[in-house]
Amino acid sequence: MKDKVINADEAIALISDNDVVTTTGFVQSCIPEALHAALEKRFVETGAPRDLTLIMCAGAGDSKGLGTGRLHHEGLLKRVIAANFGRMPKVAEAAQQNKICGYNLPQGVISQLYRACAAGQPGLFSKVGLHTYVDPRIDGGKVNDITKEDIVKLVDVEGEEWLFYKATKIDVAFIRATSADPSGNLSMEKEALTLDSLAQAMAAYNNGGLVIAQVERIVEQGSLKPKEVKVPGILVDCVVVADPPEMHRMNYGVIYDPALSGEIRVPVDAMPKMPLDARKVIARRAAFELPPNGVVNLGVGAPDGVASIANEEKVTPYITLTTEAGAVGGVLAGGSSFGSSANAHAIIDQNTMFDFYDGGGLDLTCLGMAECDAQGNVNTSRFGGRLNGCGGFINISQNSRAVVFAGTFTAGGLQVEIANGTLKIVQEGRAKKFVKQVEQITFSGHFAQQRSQPVIYVTERCVFQLTPDGLELIEVAPGIDIDRDILPHMEFEPVSINPICMERRIFFDEPMDLLSDLMNLKLWERVSYDADRNILFLNLEGWSVRKKSDIDDLQKVLCDACEKAGKRVNAVVNHDGSRIAEDLYDDYAAMIEYMMQHHYASTTRYTTSAFMRLKMQEALSKRGLAPHVFEKASEAHEALGLDDSGNSGPKPTARRMAEAPMGK
Repeated sequence: MKDKVINADEAIALISDNDVVTTTGFVQSCIPEALHAALEKRFVETGAPRDLTLIMCAGAGDSKGLGTGRLHHEGLLKRVIAANFGRMPKVAEAAQQNKICGYNLPQGVISQLYRACAAGQPGLFSKVGLHTYVDPRIDGGKVNDITKEDIVKLVDVEGEEWLFYKATKIDVAFIRATSADPSGNLSMEKEALTLDSLAQAMAAYNNGGLVIAQVERIVEQGSLKPKEVKVPGILVDCVVVADPPEMHRMNYGVIYDPALSGEIRVPVDAMPKMPLDARKVIARRAAFELPPNGVVNLGVGAPDGVASIANEEKVTPYITLTTEAGAVGGVLAGGSSFGSSANAHAIIDQNTMFDFYDGGGLDLTCLGMAECDAQGNVNTSRFGGRLNGCGGFINISQNSRAVVFAGTFTAGGLQVEIANGTLKIVQEGRAKKFVKQVEQITFSGHFAQQRSQPVIYVTERCVFQLTPDGLELIEVAPGIDIDRDILPHMEFEPVSINPICMERRIFFDEPMDLLSDLMNLKLWERVSYDADRNILFLNLEGWSVRKKSDIDDLQKVLCDACEKAGKRVNAVVNHDGSRIAEDLYDDYAAMIEYMMQHHYASTTRYTTSAFMRLKMQEALSKRGLAPHVFEKASEAHEALGLDDSGNSGPKPTARRMAEAPMGK
């Protein structure tokens, strides 16, 4: 029996010039730091190995020189294929200065390419990256002028556009685990994530390459149970025990947290509450889009605050939060622990999670935005002179059913004051984020429109939605003046300006009763019935159809009201300030069709939103229903023989009647 345990220097001595090296790690977690340090040490002392190709998924470092940031020394690398460059800024700088070749590919694509390499396949077919900078019709994922080889190709498969990503064979894999036996069997009981360790090891092994595993400890031969072994010893060439132990921290900010590794469960009530600032306002507004019983992904930065809001508002049990790194359920962690989850339901491999995402498993994602333009394109990969990289952004944003982009309205020094339920801009940010044209397209608004993907953009002071003509301003925070606080700080004007007020509860430092909104527990309050005139009023002002179940809930409330009336009713519906997700108009029209068949004698509806009128008219026409949607309440009322105020006599207006509900 071969004992595979050696020291780090002995393992790194086996790497040759021009080798293709891959490493595990996600942001600041699960990084084989001792191996990176030993590789840096050997190169600094001997000048070898030289001209390596580095392949990695997410960023693996602290942005200050640790992790893959150790590999910045000139001559050590000649090429980098990565989803994220932001965690190794000196390597990114070398790429920007044309000192090394570089490709910035989607994180999920690289993750899945490990499997293609392991299986001996030439590459990967995927729609991920179409119409972004990864598309060869734009940049093909190349980050500089000296990068010439095309590793992304546009292909036609049965009349549909696909991208083919070429696989790069791997010579050396750096992976990480908690325990190893002398034969190299690896377990991950104290790791926050499993990532792609198995696929990376298999890719290197099947190419005749070298697999080096960093571990915390060596255990007795045969003591690991078969199902505990995440990487079998047949794939592992060398085992290195991290020395000193700090080289094997769970992440750069946490030595070890058993709640993140799934070894214990902790009370979530004890988790700290976010202060009421701009970040919390953004997270609170984004949380109103959460789909009960749905699967959600949250990005880093402002979006990861949504997990805290879900916990504060006690809605975590009604949604499943996930990360692209493989965490399913629980309370997603932020900061240095981003990517992991406390009290997770499961932790799966990263490439498997991207299979789930790419196949349409996500109901909603909330992601950050560095730049956004008039067409709804978003840039998070290259801006302000920095090569940051896309990470998992492209996979996630393209394949989620609905998308919320979240971030401050401006950047660099923004200060706000939140008091008495209003927002005040104390100091404006130095940089505009809403620009005429983004520097790089990481998300294509046009492609999203082609696929009827619902997209909104949430900031601390306002909310936009994506329409066929570009961005529409739909909500403004209380205390914010459009002409003073919004339009002067954008490089374009939204296509339509007819916003409603953002939900005021967001701006008070107290519970919002978010669960009632997400579960539509008070939807019945929006319905009232005038028995004398046989008119049912439905006030949907400010209400959003975010998911199919919202329509189901509304239909049930309406059916209950009509059944209580005991006969067919004439309905007037106020859609002013409401929103229907782009892909749900037909479902909403189907609900109207059902009500016409079973409960309505007639119905009229109105909204000042030209976009909603157009979309609803299209949906109604497809189902053979009367398509007209009025612009004014008076027009809708007159169509039912009411006066301009919605009355045939001295009775309450439709809106006031909606405030006096008929009861559950």
